[in-house]
Order: sequence, then structure tokens, then C-alpha cells
Amino acid sequence: MLNNVTIKTRLLFVIGFLSLLLVAVGLVGLSSLGSANDSLKKIYDERLVPTGQLDRVVRAIDSNRMAVAESMNGDPAVVTKRMDEVDKRTQEINQLWSGVMAHPMTTDEKALADKFQQGWKKFVDEGLAPTVAALRAANVQQAMEIMQGPMSQLYVPVQGSIDALIKAQFEIAEREFQHSQSVYATVRNLSIAAIVIGIILAGVVGMWLVRAISRPLEEAVRVARSVAAGDLTQQIAVRSTDETGQLLQALKDMTGSLVTTVGQVRNGTESISVASREIASGNADLSARTESQASSLEETASSMEELTSTVRQNAENARQANQLVVSASDVAMRGGQVVGQVVETMGSIKESSSKIVDIIGVIDGIAFQTNILAL
Repeated sequence: MLNNVTIKTRLLFVIGFLSLLLVAVGLVGLSSLGSANDSLKKIYDERLVPTGQLDRVVRAIDSNRMAVAESMNGDPAVVTKRMDEVDKRTQEINQLWSGVMAHPMTTDEKALADKFQQGWKKFVDEGLAPTVAALRAANVQQAMEIMQGPMSQLYVPVQGSIDALIKAQFEIAEREFQHSQSVYATVRNLSIAAIVIGIILAGVVGMWLVRAISRPLEEAVRVARSVAAGDLTQQIAVRSTDETGQLLQALKDMTGSLVTTVGQVRNGTESISVASREIASGNADLSARTESQASSLEETASSMEELTSTVRQNAENARQANQLVVSASDVAMRGGQVVGQVVETMGSIKESSSKIVDIIGVIDGIAFQTNILAL
């Protein structure tokens, strides 16, 4: 059935197939790129940014503790400056924490975040704020007691919860990275498989198309060369109705027409040969007849020459007779009766002589024409 599909349709099919394969591989690649981009964006937005914010929170808390420790010397200028910094950093910590809480969180992250928020509030309310108030009031002793007592104790759970939260961020980021790596490996393998399968299918389809086109064309070239060499006995098998099949059918029809034409020419040549032989036979017969006629004419010419000689002799005899008549006329004058008879005799002889002269003229004409025919 495929042999009846046109070459144009086959080429369109191959081009369409390769185009679909290219589109499929491209879509897989684009999908993998999109997935990788989403993973990177998720890691950045949900892990990297919150981790950075948590790191700033940790550094701000540590800076506040150091500022409180530096203020224990009781210098009013230092206390005022450091406590202002503590208040400012505390507000910054609250803002950073609000940013952390705005990002999506897992259940474990949410529990750790709630634990930190509770510990941080208690740390500020029961440790940091009373210490700052005591320092602003120049009560260094009270501030020292609070810092070494409640503030230090309340800092431990705050530090533990935020460290756990940062660790959880890294662990989740690592899991997402591994998931991205797994997706990448899967997509890569699928892409490689699709490319390999596509190359194999393209090779198979290409070979099928090449064989479907080249074999009939090779057969057509072979037949054309055989016909050009004068061999009209080639058997042409037409197995398809596509362009190559139509070409082979046309060559088959052409060969059949050439066979018919050559047969007709051969029959005409044989007829011409027979007619030529008949003409040659007729020419030979005509030549023989011509030779026979020439021989007869030669014989006739010879006879005419003999007749001419005889007539000439008769003319000479007539001339002599005429002389005798003249002589006799003298004698006749001497005898009336004898003369009359002689005159009558001479008249007859004269008439005969005239006829003989005419006959001689006719014979000369015949002899002349005979000589012309003989030539």
C-alpha cells in the first residue's frame, strides 16, 4: 500500500515526522529548563532569602548582646549610643522576622518559627528590655544582674530555635536541590532517549525513503540504457503508482511502442526487399529482351544492307536497261510497230524504275532508323 503513496507525500511525511520529533525534544528541553528555573526560583525565594534574613537576625541579636556588654562600663555617652543602636536593631529584627514569616514554610519550619517567636518575645520582654532600661537609668549593677541572669538564660532557647530553623532551611534547600538533580537526570535521560530513538527512526525512515526512490530510478536507468543499446526485450515490472512507478510505466509503454514500430519497419523492409528483387528480376528480363532486340536489329540491319545492295544492283540494271531503251529507241524509230511495242515496254520499265527508286529511299530511311536504334 505504501508503494502507491507519492514521493511528495513521503517527503512531507518525513519532514513532518522530523519536525514533530524536533518539537518534542525542544518541548522536553524547555520543560526541563522551566522546571530547573522554578526550582532555582523556589530555592532562592523560599530558602536563600529567608536564610539570609535569619542570618541577619542572628547577627543583630549578637550585636545587641555585645552592645549591652559594652555599656556595662557606665559611660553615659556610650550607654546612650549603644542603647539607641539596640533599639534600632530590635526593630530591624522584628521587620526581618516578619519577612521570614511571609515566606512559605513546612510544618516543621512553622513549629520552629513559632518556638523562636515565643522565645524572642520572652527574651526581649524579660531580658533585653529590662537590661536596656537599667542601663539608661545608670543602674549598671541591676543591668549586670539581668544580663547574667534572665537575659543569658532566655537567649539559649532563642539561639537554639533560630539555629534549628536555619539548619532546617539548609536541609530543605538540599532536598529541593537533590530533587532538581533527580528531575534533571530524568529529563536528561528522556532527552537522550528521545534523541537516540529519533535518530534511529529518522535513519529507518530515511533508508526506506531512499530505497523507495532509488530502486525504481536505478531500474529506469537500466531499462533506458538497454533500450538505447537496441535491446527491446527488457521486462519492466511496475509495482507502484507513485512518480517512479509512473516513470517505469511510461518506459514500459515506450518500449512496447518501439517494439511495434520496429516490427512495422521490419515488415516494410521485407516488402521493399521483395519488391526490389522483383524489380531486379524485371530489369534482368528487360535487359535480356533488350539484348534480343538489339540482336534482331543487328540482323535486320544486315538484311537491310543486303537489300540495299540488291536494290542498288537493280537500279544499275535499270540504268543499263534505260540506256538500252535509248539505243532501242533509235532502232524503234526504224520500225513503227516495233517501236510502239518497245515504247510501251520502256514505259513499263520506267515506271518500275521509279518504284524501285522509291523503295530504295524507304529502305535507306529504315536502315538509318535501324542504325539509330542499334546505337
